[in-house]
Amino acid sequence: MRRTVALVAGVCAAVLAGAAGTTAYALTGRETAPAVQKPADAAAADPTQDAPAPRRVVAADGGAAPRAAAGEPERQAPRQVGRERIGVIEPIQRVLGYLDTERTMTFRYPGAAYVKPHFNRLLLLPGDYLTVSDPSGQEVHRVDGGLLDSAGRWAMSVSGDTAVVELHTSRPDPLGLSSTLAQLGVGVDKVARGYTADERKATEPRTESVCGGDDKSDAVCYRSSDPVAYERSKAVTRLLINGNELCTGWRIGPNNRVLTNNHCLVTSRDAYDTEVWFNYQCAQCGGHSVFRSTKVWGDRVLSTDETLDYTLFTVEDFEAVKKFGYLQLDLRRPARGEELYIPQHPSGDPTMIAMDSDEDANGTCAVDNPTYTGYAKATDVSYLCDTEGGSSGSPVLSKSTDKVVALHHFGGCPNSGVRADLIYNKIKSQL
Repeated sequence: MRRTVALVAGVCAAVLAGAAGTTAYALTGRETAPAVQKPADAAAADPTQDAPAPRRVVAADGGAAPRAAAGEPERQAPRQVGRERIGVIEPIQRVLGYLDTERTMTFRYPGAAYVKPHFNRLLLLPGDYLTVSDPSGQEVHRVDGGLLDSAGRWAMSVSGDTAVVELHTSRPDPLGLSSTLAQLGVGVDKVARGYTADERKATEPRTESVCGGDDKSDAVCYRSSDPVAYERSKAVTRLLINGNELCTGWRIGPNNRVLTNNHCLVTSRDAYDTEVWFNYQCAQCGGHSVFRSTKVWGDRVLSTDETLDYTLFTVEDFEAVKKFGYLQLDLRRPARGEELYIPQHPSGDPTMIAMDSDEDANGTCAVDNPTYTGYAKATDVSYLCDTEGGSSGSPVLSKSTDKVVALHHFGGCPNSGVRADLIYNKIKSQL
C-alpha cells in the first residue's frame, strides 16, 4: 500500500492568470491558511474580511440568451469537456544504485508548476526506502520498494519546479555483496512536470463551456455570503491523472467513495495512478495563497458506466480526508429554472464555484432543460453555468436542497450533467 501525507501550496489569482510560483509547507495537522509571498503588483487587501461574492449584471435589456422553444432541437450538440492537459512527460534515463557514491538525484524544470518522477525499477534492501521531496524538505513523500509491473509506478507529485529523489538506507553497505548490490537500486524512466506560465499561456484551456462572460469565483468568496455552498465545496477534489491530465471528483456519502466521470477514470489501474487532492482552495477571495492540500492516491474502481459517464472509486488513506466532508444525491429530476451551483477545478485551478450566470435571466445559474439528451435520451440536465476543461466530474448542486442533482460532463453552452437519480440506481448497492 502506498502511504503519504502531503501538504501543498500554490497561488490563486496568480494561478488563474498563469503567473507566480508555488510554496510548499511543513507537514502539520493544522488547517489555518498559510502565508505566502504575493506578486509585487498584487492589490492590497484586508485578509480578515471576505470580499462579497462577485455577481454579473445582466445585459441592459434584462434578457437572457435565446432558448429553444419546447419541442425544438437544442441550440447545438453537447461536447464532452474531457481531461484537461496541464503538463508534459519528459523521457529520462537515470539510475540511483547502492554502489553509487551519491544517494540523491534531482529533477529541475525551471518554472514548472509541479514535478512527478516515474519509476521503472524499485529494488531496495529490506527496511530501505525513497523520499521524493522539494529541495527544502517541506513537502516529502515516502516510496517503498517492491517489484514493478511493466507499467512501472508514479511517485506523488511535488509542487514547484524541482523534485529530489533520495535513497535512505538503514545500514552500512554490507561487505562482499557488491555483485548483488549492483543489481539493486532505483530507475527513473520519465518525469511528468507541469506547464510553465509561458507554456500555459500558449495552451489556453478550452473555453467552449464558458457561456457569455466567465462568472465563476473562488470558492472562498462565498464563505460569508453562502456558507453552505462554501462548506459543500470542500468535498470536491482535484484529480491529477497519469501525471499530466486533470478532472474533478467529489466524495459521495460518508464512506470511502469518490465519484467522477467515466471519461476521466475507467479501471482500478487508472485510479491507482491518480492523485486525489482535497482542500486545494484559495485562502482569500481574489488572493494568491491557498490552503494546504491533502493528497491521497486513488485505489479501486467499484462501478463505472460509459452511457451515464460515471466512475465510482475509493482512495487510499481515507482517514486523512474524512474531515473534508461529503455530498449527497438529490434523487429527483430538477425543475426547469431551478437554481444551481457547481464547485469545480476548472483547468485544475483551486476550487471555484459557478453560481452566477450572465446568460440566465435572473443572473444566477439555473436548469435550462431537465430532459436534455446526453449519451442517451433525457439522461442529462442542461444549464448555462460556466465550466472549463478540468471541470469534468464536478457535482451540480441544487440551491434549494444543497444536494447533487447531476454529474457534470458536457460543454457546449448549454453545458450538461448526467442526472443523479439515474446514477444512484446503478451505484446504490456500492455506497
